[in-house]
Amino acid sequence: MKYLYYPGCSLKSTGKPYEESLKAVFSALKVPLEELRDWNCCGATAYMAVNEVKSFGLSARNLALAEKQGEPAENGHVQLIAPCSACYALSLKTQHYISENEDIRKKVERGLKEASLTYEGRVDVRHPLDVLMNDIGVERIKEEVKSPIGGKVACYYGCQIVRPYATFDNQASPKSLDKLMEAIGATPVQWAMRSRCCGGTLVGTIREVGFRLNYLILKEAEKKGADTLATTCPLCQFALECFQPDVNAAFQEHINMPVAYFTQLLGLAFGIPDKKLGMQRLFVPYKKAQIGG
Repeated sequence: MKYLYYPGCSLKSTGKPYEESLKAVFSALKVPLEELRDWNCCGATAYMAVNEVKSFGLSARNLALAEKQGEPAENGHVQLIAPCSACYALSLKTQHYISENEDIRKKVERGLKEASLTYEGRVDVRHPLDVLMNDIGVERIKEEVKSPIGGKVACYYGCQIVRPYATFDNQASPKSLDKLMEAIGATPVQWAMRSRCCGGTLVGTIREVGFRLNYLILKEAEKKGADTLATTCPLCQFALECFQPDVNAAFQEHINMPVAYFTQLLGLAFGIPDKKLGMQRLFVPYKKAQIGG
């Protein structure tokens, strides 16, 4: 099966190592990815608060392009992978709103018509974690492991890939990432912060709130003995990694927690060279010895 890939803004900028490691991992698994042509910003984050309908229009344009470009799977739907949690969540939200709200649907359809596009609802928006676990499967992933990573990993899902739409995991207690980390030789720590909000853009707006939310997650991962924190979202990765010096200063701590994309850890277990996984781009240096690599 061929998957379309929607990178969104983050994976072409601050989330570059996510894109690099995602492509490397899917290539190693011989799963074809084709980037969505002429994609645009999904309209998430601040845009949604400014003009919700225009945000839906931006997201619907990507869905319409995917429907036009992609090859339908057995269920007749195009499979569109959205690695960014915000892109993923807003794409699902757009589908729900234009399906359930006639007024919004008509406005979005008018906008698409102006761009000579239509959307008929034949796109499945997928997170790569969902595809890896439920299409490719744990056994196939285990076959590709050449260097089990070992050590303890705090699996951090963030708040958007399981809420408000839980399409492939449990909203209250997601487990898919934990199972994936076990498959590549790591030991997931048991902790209650796996789907708590990291604060996201609050680190740049209401910093004291953002820093506290960051601190609670990082400190709990440290207390549970995690060697690294595995994340599924570019904004979570950015907030939790890049602001550790500020968080330490605010709370008089000395946290030094590597925050890696789960695809980077998969790539390491597959024996893919560090540079192809973007490991050199991490602000908090990732030391293989920390997890027995």
